Amino acid sequence: MDEYEVTARFNIAETCATSISIDDVCTWAGVGPGAIFPPSRRLVYGSIRGSDALRKNLAAIYNNDSNNNNSATPVSGRGLLKENNFLITNGAIGANFAVFYSLIGKGDHVICHHPTYQQLYSVPKSLGARVDLWRTSAEDGWELDLDQLKKMIRSETKMVVLNNPQNPTGKVITKSVFESVIEIAREHGLYVFVDEVYRPLFHGILPSDPEYPPPAVHWDYDRIVSTGSMSKAYSLAGIRVGWIVSRSLEIVEACAEARDYTMISVSQLDDQLATIAMGSDCNQKIIERNIKLAQKNLAILDDFVQNHVGKCEYVKSRAGTTAFIRFFRDGKPVDDVAFCKAAHAYGAFMVPGNHCFADGADFRGYVRIGYVCATEELEAGLKALEDFIQKEYESLPLAV
Repeated sequence: MDEYEVTARFNIAETCATSISIDDVCTWAGVGPGAIFPPSRRLVYGSIRGSDALRKNLAAIYNNDSNNNNSATPVSGRGLLKENNFLITNGAIGANFAVFYSLIGKGDHVICHHPTYQQLYSVPKSLGARVDLWRTSAEDGWELDLDQLKKMIRSETKMVVLNNPQNPTGKVITKSVFESVIEIAREHGLYVFVDEVYRPLFHGILPSDPEYPPPAVHWDYDRIVSTGSMSKAYSLAGIRVGWIVSRSLEIVEACAEARDYTMISVSQLDDQLATIAMGSDCNQKIIERNIKLAQKNLAILDDFVQNHVGKCEYVKSRAGTTAFIRFFRDGKPVDDVAFCKAAHAYGAFMVPGNHCFADGADFRGYVRIGYVCATEELEAGLKALEDFIQKEYESLPLAV
């Protein structure tokens, strides 16, 4: 991404739902630009843990998301989430780091859902933990194998790491599978850490579906912690606001102590814009817009895949913003790095899957595409990809 993104003509590798502006937020929230940040306000650090207003808005979103799901198991005797269950961070990347730094150390064992965002297994490894990847495959629909999880648990296992919805596949961990993971973790006293940065961008499963997953912290288990962000589902990556949420105030306090080593507070301007965007007048409009965009664009991507049967295949994404597509020739995977470099020359920027996600797995020929960009950019990027396939695909090297 660092090497090629700046020079890309059509960025179909982007993992954020296409970005919105301050004007968009103000329009949907029904406020003027002055509401974002009055020019007379002094630019002090602001609220260290995030403003009460932002954390209350987040609590309302999580409580509604949990309570409106009729299929979800009620949280027994725990009540609603409150602002002190949330800690505001510098994006989800800062949230994830704080969770690992707080809860994981040398000699611990971590089990991480795979494939996924590299931070989720590289950071605990850097802290001295042993990390085993809980691998999934396209052949099994990227489904988690619960029996495999049971076999992976050791005496020193401390945490199971999940990503829901999943990057890069767009897989949804369903309610029943999620519940089973939590019960296994409860039996062994393990932390369950869930990166929910793409939540609630579920565009292939409805909240009325019995398998629609509620937020991770919906369940009554003290060792669950999750993270979220304004970047992906809420289209505001530029404000760098993320959060940690747990029903355990002990976990929140531990993360707050760790966070003190990396930041004091998020910008007051960012906090205020996030507060307005996550208010009841605005956040639903953002999600509705992005779900419609995801559904429209995924149909375009799916047409592309169906029009190239014999050259590519995938397990269709159900959530989030990314799809993991396997390209092959004569039944053999192409070199995904060569594929992406050659396609980039035609204007289509994508991420090579085996190069970026494999970590011992075989993702040769896989390419990650971010399809919730502006529709025009996706169409232009796929047109450039089509031109490349017609002219140079047959000369591409195969993966070794």
